[in-house]
Amino acid sequence: MEGIRFVTDERGYRTAVQIDLNIYGELWEDIYDTLLTSMRKNEPRESLESVRKRLLKDGKLKG
Repeated sequence: MEGIRFVTDERGYRTAVQIDLNIYGELWEDIYDTLLTSMRKNEPRESLESVRKRLLKDGKLKG
């Protein structure tokens, strides 16, 4: 596949991939977003309302 290269170990197993960002830059952004979402799935959640209140209190948002 053009713009995709696999890195293999000494046994020939694929261990990494190189993606040409000039060709697949938008796709990489989607992959990266998915990875971040997966890594953060167990982080504590905060409601939009509590964030809004905190930003108002800190003067970072005008109400």
